Amino acid sequence: MLVKQLSVFLENRPGTLDEALKVLKEADINMKALSLADTSEFGVMRIIADKPDEAKQAMKNAGYTSIVNEVISVELKSEVGYLAGIVKKISDAGVNIEYMYAAPSKDSEAKMLIKTDDAARAQSALGE
Repeated sequence: MLVKQLSVFLENRPGTLDEALKVLKEADINMKALSLADTSEFGVMRIIADKPDEAKQAMKNAGYTSIVNEVISVELKSEVGYLAGIVKKISDAGVNIEYMYAAPSKDSEAKMLIKTDDAARAQSALGE
């Protein structure tokens, strides 16, 4: 299933994450998943939120640069090689996986959020 993901660029200094999360809290945004990656100068906070477009506007109003894009959300089964099978199907379709991260799920043990260079083709390869 395709879901909207908000990516927010954060300055790499103490307190920045706290400030960004406060903006989302004050905008009444509920986060369902979060990933944080950094480089020496900046970080990227990626979130799946209940109201991604409102979250983007709240971040913009607070002076943050952010984008909304689509990622694939795949429910994982607790069996050896299940994720490898998903990755193989996407790879066999000629689609590049840019990054992925896990999140909790109410329907299974976990779900994997996958950013590709062609979400529609990857979703088709997965039979969704």
